[in-house]
Amino acid sequence: MSMIISVLQKLLDLSMNIYELTKDYSPPDQNQISSPENKKTESPNDIRKPAVNKEIIASNKEIKVPSLLELINNPVAVEEVCEPNNTATETGSPPPPFISFATFNRLGLTVRNLNRILESEEDFEMHIIDCNSKDNTWDYIQSLKDPRIKSKTRFKYNLGPIFVLNYNLLKRKPNQYFFTIDSDVYIKSKNWIKKYLEVFEAFPEVGLLGVMRDHPYPRYMPPIIPRVKGDLTYLELKNAKVDGIMDFVPGHLQALRPELFKEIGYWCEENGYGDAEISPRIIHYTSFKAGFLTNVEIDMTQTIGCNKCEARKFCRLPRSVNTCYSLSRKSNVNESFAKRSKWKYLETFKELEEGKRTAYCASILDPESRRGHLYHKEWALENFEYYLKKSN
Repeated sequence: MSMIISVLQKLLDLSMNIYELTKDYSPPDQNQISSPENKKTESPNDIRKPAVNKEIIASNKEIKVPSLLELINNPVAVEEVCEPNNTATETGSPPPPFISFATFNRLGLTVRNLNRILESEEDFEMHIIDCNSKDNTWDYIQSLKDPRIKSKTRFKYNLGPIFVLNYNLLKRKPNQYFFTIDSDVYIKSKNWIKKYLEVFEAFPEVGLLGVMRDHPYPRYMPPIIPRVKGDLTYLELKNAKVDGIMDFVPGHLQALRPELFKEIGYWCEENGYGDAEISPRIIHYTSFKAGFLTNVEIDMTQTIGCNKCEARKFCRLPRSVNTCYSLSRKSNVNESFAKRSKWKYLETFKELEEGKRTAYCASILDPESRRGHLYHKEWALENFEYYLKKSN
């Protein structure tokens, strides 16, 4: 009971903090924004936000949702179920790694891949967030009884992947490794957490580790430098070129060292570019390196036939009309968001290069993080609003 009261108090405190930050916010005119300086360029290849295409808007019907302020200031927008914390109390030893697991439709993949993680005998503290799935994903999550699951949260509206990451990051203990796992990742290797931690311990300069994308995606590897110490190795990301083609550590199965967060803060809400921004930010503007593990195998199958799906007992979809995968495709706006927000991504690194900001990115969820750090509130709120309107 005390834990539930504590969580409710935190949500109330959070809502008041965000209210103070966003109370004067109103969505910007889409036709007037072109850059932080509000200047337009006549170049046809301009990467800044284009004028609104009325034909596209007409063809993509937007659902009616609460205003961003009504949503983000209202704790009722979040349904959180906290599990008993069975981790031993203060012992002086580091806590088990934190696992952030986000779901958004794709019930069949979620059940297959999350069950696989829970089959492991390794210790961890998992925090699951569902982003307003429409396919009984929340029913499945509520059925899980594993004591390593420390919280189950359901957002009543999807505000995008960066909001989820930073929401969970707030729960991390200061000396806790942070893993983020996408719901389409099936981890084939056993003892995979141990393999990550062994490399972190052997190479203290490494702040971020991940693995290559795999089937059905091409196994693409950007330029790397092999690093070897005894029988342990990792592949250091060499360039992490800003706006390079896949020149970063993909975010589908990432782990971050606790000490790294002192330098980077949060995932950048201002540009919303996730894995494409955090790798170059770490390599070029912190004291840490990033790279790839070579001994953790995954599978990234994107669809499973209904007749073979492990989620059949939870699924209530009329399969002749919709499957969990068709719902996912219809609601996925990551690609259109990336095109729309590319100017913010490039501007962020321009500010870093010019010394206008540090590698530390603040969060709308953490008022303390914004003190003394540059934070483009309008950019972040606009990003959240895009997902709010387009992906619910």
